[in-house]
Amino acid sequence: MEAMDAILSRRSIRKYKAEPVPEKVRIALLTCAMSAPSASNRQPWQFVVINDRSTLNEVSKLNIYYEMLKDASFAIAVCGDLQADQNNGFWVQDCSAATQNILIVAQAKGLGAVWLGIYPNEYRVSGIRKHLALPEHIIPLSVVAIGYPAEKKPPSNRYDPSRIHYDQW
Repeated sequence: MEAMDAILSRRSIRKYKAEPVPEKVRIALLTCAMSAPSASNRQPWQFVVINDRSTLNEVSKLNIYYEMLKDASFAIAVCGDLQADQNNGFWVQDCSAATQNILIVAQAKGLGAVWLGIYPNEYRVSGIRKHLALPEHIIPLSVVAIGYPAEKKPPSNRYDPSRIHYDQW
């Protein structure tokens, strides 16, 4: 699948088949996540791959919008490492780019995925921190639920020329 096709056809998938995702595909997702741009090339990301079914079930209870974790094959928590981030908070942008790369590659590989926001909601941050035993200098930005899709959504054209401004507002 071409990059533009993957981007334009990507949708948030919340229903998954009970089918494992091969390790080589998981590694491809993480390889592409770590290829995201980062401020001053600091790469302030850390990743927690969540395979354990009981952990997925527990994390799904943190928010009503996390229910799909119970059926996902696995999830990836994308976290910022404050010790690596020396650019005064650019870890958020860097980890967001890594999260987006995971979503695009998941689409290209025939997987379904959805970005579950964690940061800056303190309740979610502390809940994920507890369930994943994260040290204090690691802040969870997002969790991406991943699996083979059990639902199909058509592409959504969100292009809106009224949101484009040239040279000035």
